[in-house]
Amino acid sequence: MSSLDKGKIKIALQKLSEFMANPSNEFTDVVNSSCHSNGWFTIEEVQRSLASLSKMLNHNDLDTWLKAIKLAQNPKKVGLILAGNIPLVGFHDVLCVLATGNIALIKMSSSDDKLLPALLKELIIIEPAFTNQIIYTERLKDFDAIIATGSNNTSRYFDYYFGKVPNIIRKNRNSIAVLNGNETQIELENLGHDIFDYFGLGCRNVSKVYVPANYDLKNLFEPIEKYQPIVNHFKYNNNYDYNKSIYLVNGVKHFDNGFLLVKEDESFVSPLAVLFYEEYNSLKEIEEKLVLNDEQIQCVVSNIDLKINKEKIGFGDSQNPKLWDYADNVNTIAFLQSL
Repeated sequence: MSSLDKGKIKIALQKLSEFMANPSNEFTDVVNSSCHSNGWFTIEEVQRSLASLSKMLNHNDLDTWLKAIKLAQNPKKVGLILAGNIPLVGFHDVLCVLATGNIALIKMSSSDDKLLPALLKELIIIEPAFTNQIIYTERLKDFDAIIATGSNNTSRYFDYYFGKVPNIIRKNRNSIAVLNGNETQIELENLGHDIFDYFGLGCRNVSKVYVPANYDLKNLFEPIEKYQPIVNHFKYNNNYDYNKSIYLVNGVKHFDNGFLLVKEDESFVSPLAVLFYEEYNSLKEIEEKLVLNDEQIQCVVSNIDLKINKEKIGFGDSQNPKLWDYADNVNTIAFLQSL
């Protein structure tokens, strides 16, 4: 059993929160290095992730979250296959394993293999008792459970290899927004964060908006104009240019504001630099559609009181989850405590 108690865990995580808000020069060097090795990890986006995680580990939320957690009497080795689509996306899974007193057997993503080890190194400096709970590996073996995050394709691979042990296997998900036409300029401006933060690469990014019938998309374009500089990023711009050329060559109807393509489409999964939209006639219609497609949707951004069993988030907050906002709506803590 870990020598840690919940009081020590809370203190350590609060200190880590302070560190993320004001990182050392050594950690800043790691941030710069990660930016050089992954073109999507700009300094601004890494700092965005650190600020979000620091906010997540606030005093009150840690109190609430830790209160329901029981430390493992017989720690289990939990294999973690981490994604690398946005900076530090695997931090919450590691945090859940550590907070329950279990052992994190971590297989890093090659897209994000610098930031998390540096952050956990700092956590160990803050609280050395975490040392024996963190193991890095290239090949997972001798594990008691698995938490794996990947695509719909890799999930089949994960099911095949890890289906015989307790597991959480995550597939592709996307987030949506539901508008009613009465949103304020500020709300729509904040929606831009849900669309563009991390270049739209996260499962919590809005890839599609539902709008009332006959909605004028100009209402959306003006408030998000401030995000125009995103097109100066070469990788994002390549995707924007590519999708624009495909639509133009094939005569596909779309709207274009110079940095985002907006296309009417029933799918939830839009290409990068493209936002899908769909019109609706009644909220009941939307509610039924969201219930039917529950497994494809991560969260819903809206100010409407929708009757859905889905995390509903205010405009601009999709990338600022709480400690208890578990991916795919599967309670990671409950899973770990059931082992």
